[in-house]
Amino acid sequence: MSRALTLIATLLLALPMIQSAKAGEVPKPAIVIANPGTQCVAPPEEMRRNHMEMLKHQRKLTLREGVRGAKVSLNGCIECHAGKQNGSVLGSNENFCQTCHAYAAVKLDCWDCHQPKANYQATGAKPNE
Repeated sequence: MSRALTLIATLLLALPMIQSAKAGEVPKPAIVIANPGTQCVAPPEEMRRNHMEMLKHQRKLTLREGVRGAKVSLNGCIECHAGKQNGSVLGSNENFCQTCHAYAAVKLDCWDCHQPKANYQATGAKPNE
């Protein structure tokens, strides 16, 4: 009997914590497509789960084999998804990449090397052709 009372007391004490966890859930981000009407390289469900693998695969092709202008590219993503206000996929939690990555608590390390703005023209030396 005392075990049952202990269990009930524990559940009653834990109930407020369980309820507050639900109340504190973070709402899913509201994603705004900056250029509606454009066709993505894959359906949204596939992109949510696999976009990083697609980009890593293309990175390997570009770096190791020199393949450029493929269907999946970081620049292609930026051109479609850069926000209208700042022309970038970063800058606030309303920008495309930053919105989901902040929600998922995932570090965006693409931008350690790459620029996040659409129509960006790099300056500097061009590679020998």
